[in-house]
Amino acid sequence: MYKLPTTAHPAGRRPRWRPLCAALGLALALGACAQPGATVTDGDTPWQSLMPTALLLVGEVHDAPEHQALQARLVGDLAQQGRLGALVLEMAEQGRHTAGLAPNASEAAVRARLGWTDARGTGGWSWPTYQPVVMAAVRAGVPVLGGNLPRSQLRQVMADPRLDLALEPAALDRLRERVREGHCNLLPAHQIAPMARVQIARDKAMAATVQTALRSERTVVLVAGNEHVRKDIGVPRHLPVALPFKVLQAAPGSASVAPAGMSDVLWRSPPRPEVDHCAALREQWQSRLPKVQ
Repeated sequence: MYKLPTTAHPAGRRPRWRPLCAALGLALALGACAQPGATVTDGDTPWQSLMPTALLLVGEVHDAPEHQALQARLVGDLAQQGRLGALVLEMAEQGRHTAGLAPNASEAAVRARLGWTDARGTGGWSWPTYQPVVMAAVRAGVPVLGGNLPRSQLRQVMADPRLDLALEPAALDRLRERVREGHCNLLPAHQIAPMARVQIARDKAMAATVQTALRSERTVVLVAGNEHVRKDIGVPRHLPVALPFKVLQAAPGSASVAPAGMSDVLWRSPPRPEVDHCAALREQWQSRLPKVQ
């Protein structure tokens, strides 16, 4: 049986990222593409080759609707087979859950339980985007758990240098570089390490939550951004060595090549129009600067 999440720190895997703002989701996830060693497919059921597994980490580009549609198919398929143990979401905070709700519970009740109380959710997440995958699990009587670090803890973790020790130096440097690139080289140097700690803390929170949901002969599915499920710097680095898991990443067909070994299967969705997220972020940040008289 699963138990409700009580801690953000698992018995973690020692040295073996939700993007920091929605506008950066695609820019970050484009790095999560075709990798040597990963099976690349555009089939309708790319998870089949990864079964059975206790834990399936499913990565996405947050503004690619094909990816959320894939997740809904996955959850529906595993639920129909009686193999879905729980659904864990980056899009809801750790400690939130639907356990005890009836399969015919209203969407309002589900959103209340997950803290998804308005159109933007708890952190900028659109309910209509994730409604199909969340409700597919609820209708199947499967618990949905929030896995992300509570926002109330952000300031605390940014100032905690102990989180730097959760990754070995090379991986920590890689994560910090991803933070820098993800912010289009706009972050002051002194903010990069604290922002990287946020990502580590989020990954640790999700790793802890999926462990509380494990059930014999069932698969726990985690849905998160592609950066969070990377084997080299994401959630897998904070899981027990003995816990079997698989990683399924999804990325548009136009995305670029990334380092090897980040996932087991890469699902290619149709190419998406080029969007200059850095230009949008630069304009957003410029608008916050005090105007010179």
